[in-house]
Amino acid sequence: MFLGVFDLFKIGIGPSSSHTVGPMIAAKNFLSSLETNNLFPLIHKINVDIYGALALTGKGHGTDIALILGLMGHAPDNIDPNIIAHTVAEVRAHKKINLLSKKIINFDEQKDMALHMEALLPHHTNGMSFSAYDDKGDLLCRENYYSVGGGFVVSDADLGRNTPALVQAPVPYSFDSGDELLALCARHKLTVAELMRANELVLISEQALISGMDNIWQAMESCIDRGCTTRGILPGGLKVARRAAQHFEDLRSSQERQLCDPTVILDWINLWALAVNEENAAGGQVVTAPTNGAAGIIPAVLRYFDRFYNRRGKDGIYDFLLTAAAIGSLYKKNASISGAEVGCQGEVGVACSMAAGALTAVMGGSVEQVENAAEIGMEHNLGLTCDPIGGLVQVPCIERNAMGAVKAIDASRLALRGDGKHMVSLDRVIETMRQTGADMKVTYKETSKGGLAVNVVVC
Repeated sequence: MFLGVFDLFKIGIGPSSSHTVGPMIAAKNFLSSLETNNLFPLIHKINVDIYGALALTGKGHGTDIALILGLMGHAPDNIDPNIIAHTVAEVRAHKKINLLSKKIINFDEQKDMALHMEALLPHHTNGMSFSAYDDKGDLLCRENYYSVGGGFVVSDADLGRNTPALVQAPVPYSFDSGDELLALCARHKLTVAELMRANELVLISEQALISGMDNIWQAMESCIDRGCTTRGILPGGLKVARRAAQHFEDLRSSQERQLCDPTVILDWINLWALAVNEENAAGGQVVTAPTNGAAGIIPAVLRYFDRFYNRRGKDGIYDFLLTAAAIGSLYKKNASISGAEVGCQGEVGVACSMAAGALTAVMGGSVEQVENAAEIGMEHNLGLTCDPIGGLVQVPCIERNAMGAVKAIDASRLALRGDGKHMVSLDRVIETMRQTGADMKVTYKETSKGGLAVNVVVC
């Protein structure tokens, strides 16, 4: 199946695409399916059971909040972050919830939402089970959902039980590997962005494609700007201070001094990535790129390109996003973009790879150089663990995005200095990432049971 730009880039809320965006979508989908089957009016009680890594770090990642919002019918791409705290507080105070904003039932989070930290559902560590009962206590429906990274959600039904596979119109340039993508581009004399655009336009109109990419870009830009002007302490108990606003002020006040420092651009790139991920950690609106935990890398690299090199206006932005999506789709199809499944190499590593390849493309690199840059971006993130302190997407996640953005730019520069020929292909590094993730201990896969999460005492 073709995965397009809006599969890899989704507007949502922080702090986690797999722990926040995915569960919100799953909760809403469950109730919508009951409505479709005329069972919604019969609902008297709802139970939600949360499993595995989703349970272990769910409180720190806001999974409980996301589930409440999803049951109320909110969607991550259009909810106002300013209403979240009050809305959830009302549910908790009155122990009632308005399902899809259509039906009020009793809901006691302590009794009706259970965390099963040592248990797993069959298909993924980020599992949820929703159960609906009528007024006699009889089960109306139970369904398992899995948040598999980047806001993607699948159910047991989607995985083949009693439901036909989703049918998608055929695209002109179908590819499932980096080698196939390279061959198609060479055969048809297309760039990666041109190939992706042709595929997209079979499925949606040109107007929808352009306006959608404009929305994604503007959401990224707005997120950077908010992060650069917002101060305070991030929620969750670690008392992590937001730094981006002070960095921004310092950089603006020392512009004359910066003329003597050729590395000052790194400070700006770091700033833009930090700004996004501080917004994410605060539960603000971000773009999953391809996940929330890695949401700062692509916006920072894209702004770097736009501010210093872009001579093509919005066309340069569009080509960047389309190329990044093509690279991200290969990881989604052939490995994973879930930190709970393969560690942070699947989040920051993939975002770094996407950004490196996309930057190379818009800087005039050949298709071979694009593939080389994407490979470099991942090769030097292999084995990156996901070990958030306190189960929060703050330490080391925020700084890790700044490092990933700089690394992506370096990978692009290395590739642009070469001729596209290299020893390790993108396909090989994706497979290596998949194998590394499979071999990685579960303690290093978003469980907060290993690494920094257990070696830094949280008081």
